Amino acid sequence: MSWLSCTPIFSCRNRNIPQKQHKIMELVDSSNHGMSILFSHYYSSLMNSGTDFLMKPVFLRGFSGSLHLVLLFVLFISWMCNKFKVAHSEGSKERFNNSKSLCYKLAEISCLGVSVFSLVLCLLSYFYWYRNGWSDEGLVTLLDLALRTLAWGTLCVYLRTQLFNSVESEYPFLLRVWWGFYVCISCYCLVIDVVLYKKHVSLPVQNLVSDIVSVVSGLFFCYVGFFGKNEGEDTLLEEPLLNRDSSNEVESNKSKGNENVTPYLNAGFFSILTFSWMGPLITIGNKKTLDLEDVPQLGPSDSVFGAFPNFKNKLEAECGTSNGLTTLKLTKALIFSAWKEVLLTAFLAIMNTLASYVGPYFIDTFVQYLNGRRSYKNEGYVLVSVFFAAKLVECLAQRHWIFRLQQVGIRVRSVLIVMIYNKGLTLSCQSKQGHTSGEIINFMTVDADRIGDFSWYMHETWMVLVQIVIALLILYRNVGLASIAAMVATVLVMLANVPLGKLQKKFQGKIMESKDKRMKATSEILRNMRILKLQGWEMKFLAKIMEIRKTEAGWLKKYVYTSAMTSFVFWGAPTFVSVVTFGTCMLMGIPLESGKILSALATIRILQEPIYSLPETISMVAQTKVSLDRIASFLCLDDLQSDVIERLPRGSSDTAIEIIDGNFCWDLSSSSATLEDINVKVQQGMRVAVCGTVGSGKSSLLSCILGEVPKISGTVKLCGTKAYVAQSPWIQSGKIEENILFGMEMEREKYEKVLEACSLKKDLEILPFGDQTVIGERGINLSGGQKQRIQIARALYQDADIYLFDDPFSAVDAHTGSHLFKECLLGLLDSKTVVYVTHQVEFLPAADLILVMRDGRITQAGKYDDILNSGTDFMELVGAHKEAFSGLDFNEAGSVSGSMSKEAGNLDSTNWVVEKQEDKDVQNCKEDDVVSSKGQIIQEEEREKGGVGFSVYWKFITMAYGGTLVPIILLAQVLFQTLQIGSNYWMAWATPVSEDVKPSVDSSTLMIVYVALAIGSSFCVLVRSMLIRTAGYSTANQLFSKMHFCIFRAPMSFFDATPSGRILSRASTDQSAVDFSILNEMGAVAFSIIQLLGIIAVMSQVAWQVFIIFIPVIAACIWYQVQQPSGALMKNQDLGTQI
Repeated sequence: MSWLSCTPIFSCRNRNIPQKQHKIMELVDSSNHGMSILFSHYYSSLMNSGTDFLMKPVFLRGFSGSLHLVLLFVLFISWMCNKFKVAHSEGSKERFNNSKSLCYKLAEISCLGVSVFSLVLCLLSYFYWYRNGWSDEGLVTLLDLALRTLAWGTLCVYLRTQLFNSVESEYPFLLRVWWGFYVCISCYCLVIDVVLYKKHVSLPVQNLVSDIVSVVSGLFFCYVGFFGKNEGEDTLLEEPLLNRDSSNEVESNKSKGNENVTPYLNAGFFSILTFSWMGPLITIGNKKTLDLEDVPQLGPSDSVFGAFPNFKNKLEAECGTSNGLTTLKLTKALIFSAWKEVLLTAFLAIMNTLASYVGPYFIDTFVQYLNGRRSYKNEGYVLVSVFFAAKLVECLAQRHWIFRLQQVGIRVRSVLIVMIYNKGLTLSCQSKQGHTSGEIINFMTVDADRIGDFSWYMHETWMVLVQIVIALLILYRNVGLASIAAMVATVLVMLANVPLGKLQKKFQGKIMESKDKRMKATSEILRNMRILKLQGWEMKFLAKIMEIRKTEAGWLKKYVYTSAMTSFVFWGAPTFVSVVTFGTCMLMGIPLESGKILSALATIRILQEPIYSLPETISMVAQTKVSLDRIASFLCLDDLQSDVIERLPRGSSDTAIEIIDGNFCWDLSSSSATLEDINVKVQQGMRVAVCGTVGSGKSSLLSCILGEVPKISGTVKLCGTKAYVAQSPWIQSGKIEENILFGMEMEREKYEKVLEACSLKKDLEILPFGDQTVIGERGINLSGGQKQRIQIARALYQDADIYLFDDPFSAVDAHTGSHLFKECLLGLLDSKTVVYVTHQVEFLPAADLILVMRDGRITQAGKYDDILNSGTDFMELVGAHKEAFSGLDFNEAGSVSGSMSKEAGNLDSTNWVVEKQEDKDVQNCKEDDVVSSKGQIIQEEEREKGGVGFSVYWKFITMAYGGTLVPIILLAQVLFQTLQIGSNYWMAWATPVSEDVKPSVDSSTLMIVYVALAIGSSFCVLVRSMLIRTAGYSTANQLFSKMHFCIFRAPMSFFDATPSGRILSRASTDQSAVDFSILNEMGAVAFSIIQLLGIIAVMSQVAWQVFIIFIPVIAACIWYQVQQPSGALMKNQDLGTQI
């Protein structure tokens, strides 16, 4: 019984009382007896029917709304309390690294999800009760959902603002208690729903869905509240400035930030499934610009340190040596090095394909259900559930498929870059003459990158066949034997692609050949830009670059227009297949029903995706084949002879260097040898001097010891490690300290001794940042003597057993040369084996062995006094040296030398003073750490934070023909989308629902209109494809011309401060992206937006309630895009190309 059941009983009692005594009895009963009877009946009704009362939906929804109202009240009180605590919290500021636990972030997202879900249900319930009539239950349910939306949204804001900076390890006690009540009432409501359903009581579907979601979310919140912890990582209270421990700890943490291995290795199944392991990195990226220390290290399988040895073993197992390498063997090695990921992605691709065809398979059944033909009870719910599950599987399979393919692509690209780099280090002299650094950079940037990108298309080549087979089976189910005509049409379309693919492959090869020539010329020009600037020849050489680009642009034009024709053929292919299929149905008399038509169109539309991607896939196959051929041919080049030197274990022999009957030649095809009959034996700890006239073979002798010169005959033995100092100093772009350490750990005492021995301390005092000064490219901000001494310091710090010096003292003055010889060769290297080439006779007496060379032979060997009178060659050298000095006035020469040295020193310091003066205004408004970085000659490449502005895109798309092609392209896409929608609508409207319904139009009219719409859409595709390629081609040429004009007209200071690798990357990889992909990708974005708007417009005509779903989904997508790590690095080129 209920409140309504009490009213009739009370009214019956009143009707049994006589009329004349009514007022008296009314007063008496109401004061003495009537009220007691009323409450006794009411109390007994509640006691007897308490179970029924608690099972009423009105009570359940009302109690749930009250519970959420309590949550709102508690949150309001908590917010007020926090406001009063602001003054107190200002006294103890804290600094945190806002990196919360995964449970915390999921709780925040779940609160937002529950709020959005409640809002959607609230709107749906409003329309439901509005259409079916209002009731008390409807009003209470609507109020409950409104309170849920407001409460969960407020809780999400509370978690984001109030608890985000909290250091508490647990959530507030009242919040956890409320979560407990919430899960209890949710479970109770779900149980009541099940009980009422078994009693055949009709309930709104939204109530059941709401209770299921409430139970699941409530269980999760209980887990978070009672088991998960709100932990912050690397939290640290600010310490006083005098306490240095905390700052050291911060620096230590910062320096070791990149030592953390990626969370992907230890992520659980749910974390991998939802990619939530990326949460911490995304959070950091939202707070600041990502730096290298913020990005965790890769796992062993993804790191090049683990992937390259695996690939190298596979490659050696396939071909043995590099000379037997072919494109096929290289491809097999790449595939077998990642075969697990390849098989997994193949499985995910099959799952994605099968799930994508679930919808077309059941569309006919769903249409029949909507027309009243129902096979079993709740068939509609089953179909909707199947559609939802299939789409969920398709989405997850596709995301993980793409992610795994990206993993494989990055791994392949990395191992290829390492392979090419290592090959470049071991190339023989003849091979180096045929390949410049610009070409090798092209291999590592363009070709390796293209092969890595091919992983996206790896399974497309065979998945097309699988998708076609599944599509034909579904078509056979709907249109019978007409599916054979569809198969024939599909095969014809695929065969039509063969000549286009061959043309694309040919044009791609020609483009890469022209690009290699251009990059070779660009590399040489940048290397000698100072000479070109001094002579005023830069525009002449720019004309040469533009001429090479003109040839490249000719092949590029043919390639892009061939690609446009390919896109036109295959964008029109699905329409062609549809026309052939339906036309065959008409000819064979196969009845067409709206359900079967929609199923066939949906099947062909899904088949449309692989057909659309097929031209791009074939294009990528052609490009990848060309790149594989180029890399394989490079890897097949001759290496340095591995058997030139017989390396003995360290300390196993008293002989450091021994050459027996050695004959060497730089060019093996030459008839005369570079070095002949070389016999040298050097004991450990000896100092050996090599002298001779210019071109006598002194440097070649050192190259023989290094193993650089091909050996014709003889034996070369070497015991111990070696260090080499070249005649022309080689300086790496970077800090002076990095150049000296060269990858070794810092040992301060040893480091200071090396600086003192090389006389570098005074130079470091002059430089603005000491040994932290960044050296410009090829040491542009250092004098020749400074570069040579840094090179010697680098060799000394390596602490090798054998040192080879190729006349290093020629680049320094006499005083510095004497100091270097005394402190280095006679001091730090006193116990080492030293072989030094010199023209300075005063350094020869200190040698234990002197080798005199002439015409590639050792004519004399022995100590200074022994050979001085024993032969003519050495006497001629000494005599020429004395004669040259006797003709000079030593006082004048010394003053001039000192003046020049002083002037050079002043020039160096002046350069730095000028540079510091130029940056003075900037430094005054910067912090000290920024000042130190801005004062360097080499600046870090600027990085933009956030999204690319619309003005950049607009300037890019309007560069060609002033943007006049843009509205035409968009109009063509709009017309194409309109005609596509119109053709689908026409076929669905004109065909009958079933066989017993008369069609609206005859067969000929049906096909004529459909073919006309198909021809119109194909023409729009042709216009769009041709115009977008035309705009892309023109834009690429304009950007190339403007970029190179700006580079060649730039002042010399630009080239001093900009590494050539940075410029080469712009001219190779970035220009390649502009040539081939950027405008196409921008067009794809615009076309997708137009397609999405078309879909929304069509669906809104059928059921405008879809806006309830579209608006929050679009808002969530935009929010998610904004939450991406905006501070992440834009795609920067390999650091190796900038060295």
